[in-house]
Amino acid sequence: MNARIQSWLSRHAMVHWLVEPLVPILHPSPWRLRLFGLALTLGHPLFGWVWTDVIPQRYESFGLRAIMSALGAVLMLPWITNNLASATTRFVVALIAWIELPLFFSWMYFSNGSGVAWLASVSAMILIYYHLTDWRIATGGLVLGALSAWGLFQAIAPNDFYLNSDEKLLDAAVIGFSWGCAVLLGLSTANLRREHLASTLSTMGIMAHELRTPLSTAALIGDALQLEAQRLPASPRTAQLDKLANRLHALVRNMNRQIDTEIANAKLLELPRYNELVFAGRLVRDVVLAYPFSTSRQRECIQVVVHHDFAFRSSRSQFAQVLDNLIKNALHSLMAAESRYAPGALRIEVGVLHDRGRIVVSDEGMGIDAALLRQIFKPFFSSKRGSGHGLGLAFCQRVVQSAGGTIKVKSDFALGAIFTIELPVARQQLMRASPLR
Repeated sequence: MNARIQSWLSRHAMVHWLVEPLVPILHPSPWRLRLFGLALTLGHPLFGWVWTDVIPQRYESFGLRAIMSALGAVLMLPWITNNLASATTRFVVALIAWIELPLFFSWMYFSNGSGVAWLASVSAMILIYYHLTDWRIATGGLVLGALSAWGLFQAIAPNDFYLNSDEKLLDAAVIGFSWGCAVLLGLSTANLRREHLASTLSTMGIMAHELRTPLSTAALIGDALQLEAQRLPASPRTAQLDKLANRLHALVRNMNRQIDTEIANAKLLELPRYNELVFAGRLVRDVVLAYPFSTSRQRECIQVVVHHDFAFRSSRSQFAQVLDNLIKNALHSLMAAESRYAPGALRIEVGVLHDRGRIVVSDEGMGIDAALLRQIFKPFFSSKRGSGHGLGLAFCQRVVQSAGGTIKVKSDFALGAIFTIELPVARQQLMRASPLR
C-alpha cells in the first residue's frame, strides 16, 4: 500500500473502523463471561420448557438444547475466564457465541417456520450478538450463521418452511430494522472507544507539557549552583556544588526526554506522515549514543551490528522514538531478569533480507508470556503489571505501519524477546549517495 492510499485512509473515519484491530470479546472481564455462560446454561432448558409446554412451537429439540447448554457451561470454566488475553480463549468464546447465537437461532427460526416468537427471538439475538463482539465479526457471523443454518435445514429439515409474500416482507422488515440498529450500535460503540482513547491521550499530553514548568525551575537551580561554584573557585565546596549542578542538569535532560516520549505517545491517533529519507544504521547508532542510560553497564551491554545499511522513507524523529521505546523496554526486561548487563545482552542488528530492510532488537531479559503476544501492540495494554502505561508499542506499530512496514515480536517467558521491524527499502542510488558514517 503506497503512501497516498495510506494518507487517504487516515482521513476517513469509516475506514478507521474497518481497518482497526478486531476485538473478539467486547469489554472482557471474568464475571461478564461467567454471566453470559450462566445465561446460556440456564436459559436453554428454561426456554425449551417454555416453547414445549407453555407456548408450544412447531419444532423443539431437547438434545439440541442440552448441547447448547453444555457449550454455555464451557464459558464458566476457569481456564476460559482467567485467560481472557489468550488467543485460544478469544477463539473459543467467539466460536461458542457464533454457534449459540446466529447459527442456533437461525436454525430454530427456519425449523419453526418463522412465527412471532422466533421472529422476536432472532431480532433480540442480533442485538445481543453485536453487544458481545466486534461489529465486523458480528456482521460476518450473522451472514455465515444464516447461510449455514439454511444449508443444514435444506439437508435435514425437520419441517417444511413456508412463508407467504406478506410474511416474508414483514420478517424482512423486522429483521432488517434490528440488524440496522445493531450495526449503528456497533459503530457507536467503536467510535466511543476511539473517543475515549483520544481523550485519555490528550490528557496525558497536557500533563506531560505541564511537567516542563518545574523542570525549568530545576534547570535554573542547576545554573545557579554552577555560577556559585565559578564564583568561589577556591572554596572546598566548589567541586561538590559543580557535581550537584551536573547531576541536576542530567536529571532535567533525562526527564525532558521522558516527557518527549510521553508527548509522542499521546499523539498516537494523530501521527503526521513524513517522507524523509532515513538511514537505518546511522539512526540506530545516533539513538544509542544519545540514550540516557542509568549506568555505564547498561550502555556497555548494547551491541549494534550493521550487516548492510539501508534507507527508508519515514520520519527520523518518530523512528528515533520507536527505537527509544524498544531499548527502554529491553532494559526494563533485563532489569526484571536481574541481568548483569553482559555485552550483547541487548543487541540491535541492521540488514536487508529479500529486498526488505530489517531492524532487529533482541534482548536476554524476562521475555513476554506467549499468551500476551497478540495484545502487546494494543493501546494501554502492558505486560509490566502496573509499571507501564501500554502506549509505547502501540506508538511503535503506528509509526512502522505509516512507513509501509511491519513490526513483529517473538518471545516467551524468561527467554528474552526479539522485535523485528521490516521496511521497504528506498532507491539504491540514494543509498550510495549517503554512505554510513
